[in-house]
Amino acid sequence: MLQYNPLDCLPSSEELPDSDDTPVDNQLQHLIPGLLEAILALVWAERMDWFFGVDMGVYYDPNEPPIVPDGFLSLGVERFIDEDLRFSYVLWEENRVPILVLEVVSQKRRGEYSDKKQQYANLGVLYYAVYNPHRRRKSPLEVYRLLDGKYVLQEGNPVWLPEINLGIGRERGTYQGITREWLYWYDKQGQRLLTPEERILQAEQRAEMLAERLRSFGIDPDVL
Repeated sequence: MLQYNPLDCLPSSEELPDSDDTPVDNQLQHLIPGLLEAILALVWAERMDWFFGVDMGVYYDPNEPPIVPDGFLSLGVERFIDEDLRFSYVLWEENRVPILVLEVVSQKRRGEYSDKKQQYANLGVLYYAVYNPHRRRKSPLEVYRLLDGKYVLQEGNPVWLPEINLGIGRERGTYQGITREWLYWYDKQGQRLLTPEERILQAEQRAEMLAERLRSFGIDPDVL
């Protein structure tokens, strides 16, 4: 007897567009989630059970267009599908709803505080983070946790996310030569995790300190 699996009739990630082809309004919508992804790639280098998508379509219904967050994190999924990576994130293939979604607000709002917020709640996304660098009277970063089907604003900067075992917060720093406020990951003690650029600089400083110490002993490090 033939076994019928209704999932076999649904389109796969290879057949679906990777985004909605809507261009980002400004560089921050790409750079901010890209920085968060780059930091995770370092601190979770040995882990293969996570995926961070940037401006990628999240398909939840084959009859509906995808949602395209600026960034999202999923746990308990394959980090790499194959050498071609993911074309899109398809819930009926992944069987995991993203645990965190990030939206970066541009000067033109796109429902980040209304329609999108409700849509992510309906999907069951545990954490919803909205970063609005143009805010002055309220915190630019708001992190919500889903509770009984509704998002509840979390206090603090950074905000600790126990299910992810990381915190997320905002701080002034330099990334790709741009000094401004960025979003970063934090450890449980509230210490900011270093960016790739900072790690390289730290390694270079340590190497230079070692070289200076060798020179103080009359040893030329360039001939070792």
